[in-house]
Amino acid sequence: MGQSVVDFYDELSEDYHLIFKDWNTSVKWHAQIVDNVIQGIIGKSREEVSLFDCSCGIGTQAIGLALLGYNVHATDLSSKAVERARREAEHLDTSMTFGTADFRTLNNQVNGLFNVIITCDNSLPHLIEESDLLLTIKNISCKLKNGGLFLASIRDYDQLIIDRPKFMSSNVFDGEKERRIVFQVWDWQDNTDIYTVNQFIVKGNEDDWITSKRSTLYRAISKKELRDVLEEDGFSNVTWHLPEETGYYQPIITAIKS
Repeated sequence: MGQSVVDFYDELSEDYHLIFKDWNTSVKWHAQIVDNVIQGIIGKSREEVSLFDCSCGIGTQAIGLALLGYNVHATDLSSKAVERARREAEHLDTSMTFGTADFRTLNNQVNGLFNVIITCDNSLPHLIEESDLLLTIKNISCKLKNGGLFLASIRDYDQLIIDRPKFMSSNVFDGEKERRIVFQVWDWQDNTDIYTVNQFIVKGNEDDWITSKRSTLYRAISKKELRDVLEEDGFSNVTWHLPEETGYYQPIITAIKS
């Protein structure tokens, strides 16, 4: 994970909401799903829970969770994404705090300990080196209280690494003034689990169309690898929650700091 990831999200920050049909509705939906999983495990009132989103982007999960009553601190590697999240939180009159941090160095960049730490929307697979994944989990553990909950969502790579698809879901959204088309083209590196995501957003009307393309690297992390890394670091009750159980669009993994 390097500057290209920062550039990708810096450039995408002002257009990120265009990936969704209605981003404000999606904020509430994401938060409700994550809240259901959290409440099914920790059993504390939301107002008692300090929650840290360590890859918040423009706030897709963090803002909705703050609206539900959690005490939320949110950081991201991209300062522009964090600034956009801050503006969105202010617009929704939401009380939460923000910062810029790399989740490989959270222990040095973020103050305090938390009851819950989350990282959603396939953020962990930006860690191209296996050593960086291990380092990230160690830093997350350092910021969790004993008995605290870690929650992450990533793509279901177990089948994707076999199929190695080149094109991922296209969505067409019709607005009052323009239509937009959102899709991804994946370029896999030969004989590796690393691939480039080319994110396209096409928007316009009958007379004028604009296409934007941004690219970044990911690594296909299997369920077993992520489970093994968490257990190696001393987490217990490591559990995968699949979409058919949660209703979420990605598998969710949870683990308890022992």
